[in-house]
Amino acid sequence: MQTEERNLNTIPVGPLALIPLASCRELGEKIDQYLVNWRKERDHEHKETIAFREYEKDSYLVNAKVPRFGSGEAKGTINDSVRGNDLYILVDVCNYSLTYSLAGRTNHMSPDDHFQDLKRIIAAAEGKAKRITVIMPFLYEGRQHKRSGRESLDCALALQELTNMGVDNIITFDAHDPRVQNAIPLHGFETVQPVYQFIKGLFKAQPDLHIDKDSMMIISPDEGGMSRAVYMANVLGLDMGMFYKRRDYSKIVDGRNPIVAHEFLGSNVEGKDMVIIDDMISSGDSMLEVASALKKRKARRIFLCATFGLFTNGLEKFDKAYEDGIFDYLLTTNLVYQTPELLSKKYYTSCDLSKYLAYIIDTLNHDASISELLSPLDRIQRFLEKANA
Repeated sequence: MQTEERNLNTIPVGPLALIPLASCRELGEKIDQYLVNWRKERDHEHKETIAFREYEKDSYLVNAKVPRFGSGEAKGTINDSVRGNDLYILVDVCNYSLTYSLAGRTNHMSPDDHFQDLKRIIAAAEGKAKRITVIMPFLYEGRQHKRSGRESLDCALALQELTNMGVDNIITFDAHDPRVQNAIPLHGFETVQPVYQFIKGLFKAQPDLHIDKDSMMIISPDEGGMSRAVYMANVLGLDMGMFYKRRDYSKIVDGRNPIVAHEFLGSNVEGKDMVIIDDMISSGDSMLEVASALKKRKARRIFLCATFGLFTNGLEKFDKAYEDGIFDYLLTTNLVYQTPELLSKKYYTSCDLSKYLAYIIDTLNHDASISELLSPLDRIQRFLEKANA
């Protein structure tokens, strides 16, 4: 999608400013580079007017830090002016690689620590920035989106806390349950599907891929991800299948009911390529069990696609499954922390979302519609025509 295809003939909300927290620094720098290049190339007729003040810059990154005291407490500091700016704050709550010192001991940062740091930066900017948008690819506490007993509703509380602090819009990717936005009905909440990037990633992993009903199927590993798989299947004109989990509700292991079996609903998979798509790979057990079940049904190549690759129990089981021929390719995005070990795996393909996020930020800064970005059907069709040709 070329930048000039978008209607950006509106006045920016304010000078653009980006604050990627330490957890999201690499992604933020890539986004910044795209924005710098586009705005230098863009020939806008009103570029020299006061409404386009600071439109062209060498960098839109704001110098912001969250230093910590020896006790583990912290504070948010912004060292550049953000007064009147249209501010975008990026945070990866899953980046466990960052550490801090607590009473002389090294602590790894948890999602709670990242969320607190986000609030500290918002508090430092509030009242100065013209508009604050939080880009949180992995929605904090998004997995705790509903009650099944006397439980807290952490995600709803977190969203309300952010909007009460003055955040205008929240952008996330592949929310575990998008209905959590009901907690903040009067504020902007967008959950973005990276389907286009996955399609590009499939061809990057396997350039000779052929997409048609006779040779490929989309698979949802559980009933919760049905809408995601249905959308991708409809966009590509493919059939889909679904596994549903039979659980033992009399037991709780690691905070969840253990899965007894995966039952399949769908047409014959023999000889077809399978794209198993989900929002996240946590331990990876469910995804690999589904892949194994498809292999037993004589499926051809298996592509594992997940927006967030958390790999909470390491990569050993994926290495073994790959060696055993359970799956052929693994695709996740760079929206959460990727270990050097993961990036070195020959079966792994990373789907880069930095350009897509730069499009969204650039468009929002102009107060233009992002509908076509959220549902990129035209781009997908153009890409498929080019790939098939």
